[in-house]
Amino acid sequence: MTTSGRHFLQIPGPSNVPDSVLHAISMPTIDHRGPDFKELFTHCLTGMAEVFGTSNQVVIYPATGTGGWEAALVNTLSPGDEILCYETGHFSSLWKAMAEKWGLRPTMIAGDWRTGADPEKIREALAADTDHSFKAVCVVHNETSTGVTSRIPEIRAAIDEAAHPALLMVDTISSLGSVDYRHDEWKVDVTVSGSQKGLMLPPGLSFNAISDKALAAHETSTLPKSVWNWTEMLAAGRNGMTPYTPSTNILYGLKESLRLLNEEGLDAVFARHIRFGQATRAAVEAWGLEVLCTNENEHSPVLTAVIMPERHDADALRALILEKFNMSLGAGLSKLQGTVFRIGHLGDLSDLTLAGTLAGVQMGLQLAGVPIRTGGVDAALEILKGT
Repeated sequence: MTTSGRHFLQIPGPSNVPDSVLHAISMPTIDHRGPDFKELFTHCLTGMAEVFGTSNQVVIYPATGTGGWEAALVNTLSPGDEILCYETGHFSSLWKAMAEKWGLRPTMIAGDWRTGADPEKIREALAADTDHSFKAVCVVHNETSTGVTSRIPEIRAAIDEAAHPALLMVDTISSLGSVDYRHDEWKVDVTVSGSQKGLMLPPGLSFNAISDKALAAHETSTLPKSVWNWTEMLAAGRNGMTPYTPSTNILYGLKESLRLLNEEGLDAVFARHIRFGQATRAAVEAWGLEVLCTNENEHSPVLTAVIMPERHDADALRALILEKFNMSLGAGLSKLQGTVFRIGHLGDLSDLTLAGTLAGVQMGLQLAGVPIRTGGVDAALEILKGT
């Protein structure tokens, strides 16, 4: 059945791509060994360093965020190295599983999937590691499966309190460009990100921001690396080039995305996302439903995970909303499947788009026979009007 009107893509990534970014991507392909590419790539490297908040050179790969995870591990670690991970949801678990495939030995601090990484538990684990066996601490900044944002500055402080030399690696795949993040100031060693969320691009680019300490670890790392090798990527990047074929047309899109972010101003972008999160949670509360995240200081500005009442299936609700209103919502992942749906409110989004999204959710809940109170949209509008 054909549905009139636009499709509402309200999953927490890949996010909507602005028209001007799509137009930029459609530019004719250029010689990736010529002067035009050098100018384009140098511009993107400089712009991404500003978004990460780093003075060091950033690495840009033609890959998804998963490639960025792998690059962070293989460029800094050696077979058998122990790492400390924190279970905040589906994606933290996947990063741990990747480490195991590479012959690393991850220890996972158990979490409840409703709160972020606990700085005190990380401090305790590192303080007990008197032999400094842990070579890295891996944390997801914004856990896309749960709508929880971990407090990275407090985690950095916990590592420093424990006087532990472990590298701090942070996944910002669903937060960079939407949530305040400061690689250098927060003393993060490797920051991983991807193109398809806050940067408002299709999937296809991944990034590593790298500290001097991580570069030193790279010199002694013995895990195999070819495509991901920082040495080759950084050397080529200093000349505005790449050691192998880049995603030329997506880089055109990245240049335009950076222009849009700078035009709005990153502080304004961050404030807008905070406001969208507040409005969405106000709607959920007014409906009488429960937000998955339980810590007021860790609510994600880019998505909200909503718990369905007992005997109501989240996937059935999502299917109904897609059929009736042509809107896609995020599914519950792994152990949250069927019990949670996720509302994405990130990237190329306006107050009016969010209001329409929440209206679609409210209508869907009512059609599905989910017992809710009306007034969720009005509660959200009060937040949006007031700010």
